[in-house]
Amino acid sequence: MSEPTNQVILQAKHLVKIYAQRSGKFGFGTTFVKALDDVSVSLTAGKTLAVVGESGSGKSTLARCLLQLHPFEGGEVLFQGKNLAKLRGTALREVRQHLQMVFQDPFASLNPRLNVGEIVGEGLLIHNIGSKFEQQQKVVAMLKRVGLTEADMQKYPHEFSGGQRQRIGIARALVLRPKVVVCDEPVSALDVSIQAQILLLLKELQAEMGLSYLFITHDLRVVRHIADDVMVMHQGKVVEQGCVADIYANPQQEYTRSLLAAIPGKKH
Repeated sequence: MSEPTNQVILQAKHLVKIYAQRSGKFGFGTTFVKALDDVSVSLTAGKTLAVVGESGSGKSTLARCLLQLHPFEGGEVLFQGKNLAKLRGTALREVRQHLQMVFQDPFASLNPRLNVGEIVGEGLLIHNIGSKFEQQQKVVAMLKRVGLTEADMQKYPHEFSGGQRQRIGIARALVLRPKVVVCDEPVSALDVSIQAQILLLLKELQAEMGLSYLFITHDLRVVRHIADDVMVMHQGKVVEQGCVADIYANPQQEYTRSLLAAIPGKKH
């Protein structure tokens, strides 16, 4: 069941993430780079927020900080009003079940030593959800829902195309019935025709399961097809945000205008 309309389900307040980099002639010096510079973001339940920007803008760092995969130097992340940094043990594990990720590279993100059944079912094992039989039934049902078959459970990642591997990645994330899915450039490594299929699948699953998506991308063509709202990042800062229609029709910042101007085939 979906969350009430307009409820903020995932929120970051004033996030700061700093990376140390070696510098100087022999690499003995250190410079500090702010990958996130006072970034705040709110994701509404059941909606898709696209975070866009060029490589190095901080959008993937934001995704990983939101999921507690990277530590950060300042700010806080709230899931359904709970500060994730203060959760421990069972409470944290419960929240992690509801925050899942679909990764950019469908080739690198799947363990080549595990078969598909093991890959998709791994989260159910970790979170101790159901009996072994129930876990298998959940895996089969989710594989079928993303366009694969029960027979695919015994196969290994190398036996699938890029688009099929991304379907496996989606099944792995959604088998846990999460509330929020962070999609980190999930179609950028795929052919354009396959991109459209995966985007359609994600939209269908969102409608069926009441999912909230944070969709990281550098491609504004994709944003128009998937997102309700968009946040534009540049050099670790949020430079513009609003509903997709408004940003496309009337971008306020020069950086946003340059991103829109770069869309192939767009009339300027």
